Amino acid sequence: MQTLDLDGWIFSLYRAGAGDVPEIVALLADDVLGRERESSDLEPYVRAFARIDADENQLLLAVRDEAGLLVATMQLTLMPSLSRGGATRLQIEAVRVDSTVRGAGLGSALFQWAQEWGREQGATLAQLTTDAARVDAHRFYERLGYVQSHVGFKRPL
Repeated sequence: MQTLDLDGWIFSLYRAGAGDVPEIVALLADDVLGRERESSDLEPYVRAFARIDADENQLLLAVRDEAGLLVATMQLTLMPSLSRGGATRLQIEAVRVDSTVRGAGLGSALFQWAQEWGREQGATLAQLTTDAARVDAHRFYERLGYVQSHVGFKRPL
């Protein structure tokens, strides 16, 4: 477990365990888009967590405050690639910071931590996707130095 100290606010960062799944799902659902996307049926999330946890290229990060409350999460994926000279990419997804700690610098600190973790794992590029409707998130990512570089497409299977 690692900690972040943000002006006296102490946060613990660790690899999420199966017991964290209900709280992570609640955090994902506590969002204008998540309300529509997430479900109260935890079984699919438990199955997905087992697959994530078994994959050495995945890190589902859980962040708790000093009171033990889950206040943030993000999923980090290392993606080896033949493009960019065989580069490994760090994919950052499912980022959520609880509204009670927004503005404390936790989001920025988590991205800094994630980028360092990615470098330690051999990643040379960090990338993320974000819903087109998340205009505030876009501004946040741009402040962190991310550049909008691609157009994404999705299709249900």
